[in-house]
Amino acid sequence: MPVVATNTAANSALRFLNSNSSQATSSVSKLASGSRIVKASDDAAGLAIGTRLKADVTALTQAGINASQGASVVQVADGGLGRIADVLQRMKALAAQSLSGVPTNTERGFIDAEYQELRQEITDIAGTTRFNGASLLDGATAAAAAADYFVGTDVSDTITVAFTALSGVDGYTSTALGIAATANTNVATATAAAGAMSVIDAAIDTVSEARATAGALISRFEFRGQQIATSLENIDAAKSAIMDVDLAAEQSKLVSSQVLVQAAVSAVSQANQIPQSLLRVLQ
Repeated sequence: MPVVATNTAANSALRFLNSNSSQATSSVSKLASGSRIVKASDDAAGLAIGTRLKADVTALTQAGINASQGASVVQVADGGLGRIADVLQRMKALAAQSLSGVPTNTERGFIDAEYQELRQEITDIAGTTRFNGASLLDGATAAAAAADYFVGTDVSDTITVAFTALSGVDGYTSTALGIAATANTNVATATAAAGAMSVIDAAIDTVSEARATAGALISRFEFRGQQIATSLENIDAAKSAIMDVDLAAEQSKLVSSQVLVQAAVSAVSQANQIPQSLLRVLQ
C-alpha cells in the first residue's frame, strides 16, 4: 500500500546501510590491527584462549632468559673449578719433581715455596669466583647455598642449583681440600712430597666430581633452553592461528562491504524519492 507518512523503503535501506557500514568498519579495524579479534564480541572463546597463549609466550620468553642465566652462573662456577684443577695439576707436578732423586733438600725448599703459594691461590680462587656479587665456591655461603631458576610457565617449572654440590660444604679452601699447611702438604722433603701426592690426588678427585656436577647442570639448562625455544615457536603459531587476521579473506570482505555500502546509499537515495512520487497523485 503506497503511503507518505512512513517511508518503509528508506527505513529498510538505511538499516542495511548501517549494517554494511558496520561490517566495513570492522574489516578496516582488523586489517589495521592485524588481529582477527578486535573486540570480545568478535570471538569470545578465541579471545580467552589467545590471551592465555600470549601470557604463556611472555612467561616462556623470560624463562628462556632465566635458563641462559642459570647456565651462565654454573659456567662461572665451572670456570673457577677449572682453574683450581689447573693449580692442583701444577702442585702434583711439583710434588713429582720433589720426589725425584735429582734435587737436594735445599732445592726442594725452592720447589716448596711455589707449592705453598699455589696452595694459597686455591683458597683465593674459591673466594673470588663470584656472579653478580655472590660467591659460588666458598662453601655454605656460596650463592646462598641454593637457587631455583624458573624455566617454564608453571610455578613448579624450576631447576634447582645446589651450590654446595659444586663447592662442598666448606668450599675449596686449602683446609677443605685437605691441603692445609701440615706435614703432608709440603714438598720440602721427599717424604713430605710422597704424602702430598696422595692428598693432591684426593683433592683432584673432589674437584673433578664437582666439575662433573657443573657440566650436568649446564647441559640440563641448555636442553631446557632448546625446549623453551621449541615451545615458543609452536605456541606462537597456535596463537597466530587463533588471533591473527587472514589479510586476503578480510580484504575480500572489506571490498564486498564497501560495494554493499555504496549500493545501500544509492537505495536510500532512491527510497527518499518515493514519497515525492506519491505526492504527484494528489496533483
